[in-house]
Amino acid sequence: MKVVLINKSDSTGGAAVVTFRLMEALRAAGVDARMLVAEKRRDSAFVELASGRRSLRKAFLSERLKIFLANGMSRETLFRIDTASDGVPLWHHRWVEEADVVCLNWVNQGLLSLDGLEKLLATGKPVVWTMHDMWCMTGICHHAGECLGYRGECGECPLLGCKGGPCDLSYEVWKRKDDIYYYGKRKITFVAVSHWLEELSKHSLLLSGQRVEVIPNAFPLDDKDVSALVQAKNRGDGKKRIIFGAARLDDPIKGLATLREATLVLRDRYPEVAERLEIEAFGNVKDRRSLRGFGIALRHLGRLEGRGAIASVYRKGDIVVSSSDYETLPGTLVEGQAWGCVPVAFDHGGQGDIIGHLKTGYLAPYSEDLTARAASLAEGILWAARQDSGIIQPMRESVESRFSSRSVASSYIRLFRQLLKME
Repeated sequence: MKVVLINKSDSTGGAAVVTFRLMEALRAAGVDARMLVAEKRRDSAFVELASGRRSLRKAFLSERLKIFLANGMSRETLFRIDTASDGVPLWHHRWVEEADVVCLNWVNQGLLSLDGLEKLLATGKPVVWTMHDMWCMTGICHHAGECLGYRGECGECPLLGCKGGPCDLSYEVWKRKDDIYYYGKRKITFVAVSHWLEELSKHSLLLSGQRVEVIPNAFPLDDKDVSALVQAKNRGDGKKRIIFGAARLDDPIKGLATLREATLVLRDRYPEVAERLEIEAFGNVKDRRSLRGFGIALRHLGRLEGRGAIASVYRKGDIVVSSSDYETLPGTLVEGQAWGCVPVAFDHGGQGDIIGHLKTGYLAPYSEDLTARAASLAEGILWAARQDSGIIQPMRESVESRFSSRSVASSYIRLFRQLLKME
């Protein structure tokens, strides 16, 4: 079986990382899986640029310019919107021509246009589209937040500012997607990476009547000796280390400000606990001032490259926190648990697929009010700081049963075989 996975990058961003892992897992299971990207950083013979660099750059800039003009020339929302107006001719790439199944992932920013999607569907090959966010079910946004426009035909898009209206860009793109989905019905199988995302898709008019499966992302869960993990965390200094990671730490969605406020709550209400806490944060930062003003010590490790570097941070950590306003399936929580870190996150997204509240971690109630949200997160961190090493074994068993590469690859292969009518 030959499968081609298509994603913007092979390493930048969460979707890129998990798509590359899926390719590796499929290959380990005997599938000839390859990956087409617009940005190649890894030295892999099974990853290739989808087109020439000039063509990819031209498509990217053309789409951004159209969005810039359509959103009132606002830089604030320029990269929160995707229209798929431009792309490269993926259907002509030899790996696509040779593939039995085409597996789309995060394909925006000039990689795959809607016209290109239509041409892919015209090949007659089964198309599986793994949804890492909400873009497949909305007009132009990746996360609708509190907006319910995706339950209808979009329009009046809050991301378009003064350019928003009943028949704005979000409505136009929604209609174009609807035409493609309608005439390509049953040719696309959508895969939600969490039950939370699946539930959102049930309310999407765009995905009404479409097939949606749930398969989580794969994570590297190499064999680890639990006793060795416990020993690594017994540093003898009484400290509890909190791990916080993201591609970009100060991306507003990641909730860095919420985490900061939570540490101030801990310092003021539980000073004896706060004195024993410290944060190790990894990922890029656009504005270093965002790392100031925390109530406990914070060390920024910068961007970490490679599985080994990230694993060494988790191995020495005790707690892993995701303070995001919403997440589809936050990988840091899975990876953290695999390395013995107690996860703390808001119950506002796919986090519930990962954490068993008060059993394998803490799901904090989410509030629109920052003060209440920070207090809720602080209580979760406090709970996690009081756990002993006995929680490590159930955390490991929990993630291994659902997120191992072997388990996820098996689910995809079963789906591929169904679509190819091999079983």
